[in-house]
Amino acid sequence: MPPRAEKSVFSGLGRMVVLVDDPDAALAFYRGVLGFRVLHDQTADGYRYLHIGVPGQEAVGLWLMTATGDRERELVGGQCGGQPLLVLYTADLDAVREHLRGHGVRVWNEREDGDSRSLHLADLYGNVIIVAQVREPAM
Repeated sequence: MPPRAEKSVFSGLGRMVVLVDDPDAALAFYRGVLGFRVLHDQTADGYRYLHIGVPGQEAVGLWLMTATGDRERELVGGQCGGQPLLVLYTADLDAVREHLRGHGVRVWNEREDGDSRSLHLADLYGNVIIVAQVREPAM
């Protein structure tokens, strides 16, 4: 019996907050190296709302939030306690690896499992990002 679809009061996933020291430097990395695009960039009452995401998935993205205060600044680059911040999917992991290396991004922990291949990289603050290529199931 197939699993029953669960109802939710939520309509979707929105933005994940990423604490940064410099939103413009973070934007340069995420846009220039990873190919994200700006979804929303507005300053109101001295506070910047900079949302970025993968083209074609505008409902989901990252909010590059400037760390304020000592505690938030301590969390920049480590807000996930050393665990990955996010996983990005690709159809061509080899092309991604070469693209990243061409931008001087360190790539490590390349692995191959039964249904996927993946690698790790870090953004300019040290947040770990996994890139995965999921294989199509055999018919």
